[in-house]
Amino acid sequence: MSKKRKAYILSCEVSAVENVVLGGYRQKIAIEGKSKNLPVVICLHGGPGTPIPFSVGCRGLFPDITDRLIMVYWDQLGCGINNRKIDNSFTIDHFVNMTIDLIKEIKARFTENKLYLYGMSWGSILALKSAIQVPDLIDGVVTYGQVLTAPMFSDNAFDAVENSSAPEKKKKLARALRAKRPNLSVKEVAAFSKIIRKYTDGYNNRASESAPVGEIILGLMFGPDYGFKDFSAIVMNGYMKNESLIQEMSSVDLTELFSRITVPYLILQGDTDVVTDTENVVKAVERLNNKNVSCTVLHNAGHLPSAGAMNVIFENIYNMTDSVI
Repeated sequence: MSKKRKAYILSCEVSAVENVVLGGYRQKIAIEGKSKNLPVVICLHGGPGTPIPFSVGCRGLFPDITDRLIMVYWDQLGCGINNRKIDNSFTIDHFVNMTIDLIKEIKARFTENKLYLYGMSWGSILALKSAIQVPDLIDGVVTYGQVLTAPMFSDNAFDAVENSSAPEKKKKLARALRAKRPNLSVKEVAAFSKIIRKYTDGYNNRASESAPVGEIILGLMFGPDYGFKDFSAIVMNGYMKNESLIQEMSSVDLTELFSRITVPYLILQGDTDVVTDTENVVKAVERLNNKNVSCTVLHNAGHLPSAGAMNVIFENIYNMTDSVI
């Protein structure tokens, strides 16, 4: 860990890794902010099981953010520092309940601070369901890559592959999966995801500068809180043999929940995102017409935020938190 990062951690009024019980499981979270009076943002990462870019190993890594916000980093059960086997008894609602426990824990610690959720992709499911169940504890939500219906299964996703440079063999496989949906195996979902990632702008928009994932990875490796096994469990973790969550997401439809949101809820979507299909999200927001819910589409951005998209995400988080201080 660099001297500069160590000095920054020591300069923060709030910077610690804490043990908490979420959903009946003892887990670790990191909390960091320059001042104890700042608005609090709980980060809900994607995956399931992908604690990047915001994880328990991030203390001191994002001073520009933690100068303005108290960030709560949680490696969701089964990955990173909280690695363990996620067997097929686990459901989406198990993780929603853990999220609600985390919200209650943080609100009890910071009773006077405004509290917000930032959810990305899979994490947006947890943010959406939690915002409906405990709206009295939450002051606002920002999501990127909002999941409403089964990820990757929209007509736009299959059309993107059909219109791409993918070889005919891959397009033929995509057509077969299109006809079979939603009854796809975990292996088939993974195969289609790989095709989207390689041949379309659905995940990463090639016209934009990528987020500095390499720098973040190095920061996790040389930070104060991750050991080698924690770092390894970013990818090789307890979700590797889980099928229940992918199967549940393959038939999920959360659209109706939009009508029940009572807190400010901002959705940011990349214009080429066909994973959590942007066109479908925009239409759903317009159709349900809930004054609490808004959607902004980012140009030249896919499902994974580019460097520019990350800047826009936090500009909007800052704007939301500033508006209610």
